[in-house]
Amino acid sequence: MALTKVPGTMVSPAQSGSVIQTVQGTSTTAVSTTSTSYVTTGLTASITPLFSTSKILIIITARVSTAASGNTVQLGIVRGASTFIANGYSIYSASAGNLVPTTTIQYLDSPSTTSSTSYTLYFGSTAGSSINIQGNSASDFPAVITIMEIAQ
Repeated sequence: MALTKVPGTMVSPAQSGSVIQTVQGTSTTAVSTTSTSYVTTGLTASITPLFSTSKILIIITARVSTAASGNTVQLGIVRGASTFIANGYSIYSASAGNLVPTTTIQYLDSPSTTSSTSYTLYFGSTAGSSINIQGNSASDFPAVITIMEIAQ
């Protein structure tokens, strides 16, 4: 997985609502599970906020598919090792092999820290049927996580 930090110069104090820094992670690895509990997709990125008052905007885009009709893919975002900050994003499949080519989820977090903070995409299957992240043409369309520090 590639991790890119976009460097720049920040004017202090930053204007409220402005982007202070951006970090992006990508993955072309296909991941599958039949778990009805959330498991990691391996798509992760970390950011070290400059200010404890900053908001962190997480945007994740990935391909999602399921092998069974009537299955729902659940997506969630975990901060650090185990803190779910956003879960319950659901994608329902009316037919087997259904692919949503540009599933995007986003969340605005308030971690209140200046320590390095990681964010990871998790997923699970409500019916216990096989689900996939990047299951088709993963190299042509990588999963992407973008993290932005937003001044307050």
